[in-house]
Amino acid sequence: MNISLYDFKNLPNQTQSELVINQGRIMNERVLNTVKYVLYEISCFSVEVIYNIENGKIEGMNVFQNKGAYSN
Repeated sequence: MNISLYDFKNLPNQTQSELVINQGRIMNERVLNTVKYVLYEISCFSVEVIYNIENGKIEGMNVFQNKGAYSN
């Protein structure tokens, strides 16, 4: 899958989370108390999804440009 960071950020939140969960590649996971952080790689950027373990809902998402995206 190939989507630009700009196009991803312009998608509705629900579409963003579905795309990340269904098509992203899990890079890392960690749990702190009742919160689970999952880092996904999508195309040329990464998305951290923050889950509330108690209610199973997504609390938030952080999008990061991959550092090597512009290197030759």
